[in-house]
Amino acid sequence: MKAKIVIGLGFGDEGKGITTDYLCSKNNKPIAIRFSGGQQAAHTVMIGDLKHIHSSFSSGALRGHPTYIAEQCTIHPTYLYNELEVLQEKGGCTELYIHPLCKVTTPFDVWYNRKDSINLEHGTCGKGIGATMKRNESQFKLYAIDLLAPESFLIEKLKAIAAFYGFEKNNFLKEELNLFLNCVKKINWNIVGYEFLESYKTLIFEGSQGILLDMNHGIFPNVTYANTTSKNAIKICNHLSINDIEIFYVTRSYATRHGHGWMINEEDIYLTNNEEETCLFNEFQKGLRLGKLNSSLLIHAFNIDKIYSPKSKNNLVISCMDQYSPELDFKKLKKTFSNIYGSFSPDSKSFKQLNY
Repeated sequence: MKAKIVIGLGFGDEGKGITTDYLCSKNNKPIAIRFSGGQQAAHTVMIGDLKHIHSSFSSGALRGHPTYIAEQCTIHPTYLYNELEVLQEKGGCTELYIHPLCKVTTPFDVWYNRKDSINLEHGTCGKGIGATMKRNESQFKLYAIDLLAPESFLIEKLKAIAAFYGFEKNNFLKEELNLFLNCVKKINWNIVGYEFLESYKTLIFEGSQGILLDMNHGIFPNVTYANTTSKNAIKICNHLSINDIEIFYVTRSYATRHGHGWMINEEDIYLTNNEEETCLFNEFQKGLRLGKLNSSLLIHAFNIDKIYSPKSKNNLVISCMDQYSPELDFKKLKKTFSNIYGSFSPDSKSFKQLNY
């Protein structure tokens, strides 16, 4: 078995989706694995005129490859089912496997996430990710395996979670809760452990956000509640005794940040050919912030990740090469990475190796 891991080198929105799709196109019958984050992903893939923004499913789904969601992730059955229907309409792959200990987001988590003043101040995507992760550190856990239980058992767990947030006497989420339960019934749940992955020769791990938002390595409090380094993926590789590991570190040709917090070299940058931009203004993260790249910061993020993956082969991917020409020290970058790739459009067919 071999593993290819896709990691963001910045604060997210780097091009992990297009990189995952590219790797899926170059490997025979792989499975793409989500190993951090959850339903907040907005990973855009274009194949010709066909486009899909992957949130719960991996970015190999549009091309026809199955998805595995690891235990470090979250899922929300309602969001999951909505995306499943859209993928079916587009002819994508809705074959989905989920680790038994994957954490389940409920409407109560989403509501709390959107109304908690501290979450709003620190930054939130409004999808309940942080609330779910924190709740699961308490006694009020909800795992993917619980979705296979009799409905009466699941309802009792949901009542306990409502009480955890102090919502037990309110009926304002009744409609969303009914929708949640209906989606649980409609989805064909394949809840399987990591041993299932042994039937594939190539595992493509798709990261979430970026190293500089990692809960242990980012600048608190503006971090995400996840390990956005290769840590989780390497843990799975070690469990499966995979030694052939190659990592693709991704950045745009300019710096991005969607949400609150520090950002280097932030400035207004005029972009062209960006009609397919996914990360637009939203109520919680506001607009996408831009700036010039900094080679030293990229290498700092890389050095953080090497704590967890010291023996892997390392590549750099620079997306959006058609939009902005950065002043980067490619000599320094070439010493750090084995290969440097660039993409020049939202379609992964534009990928090519760069020679500097």
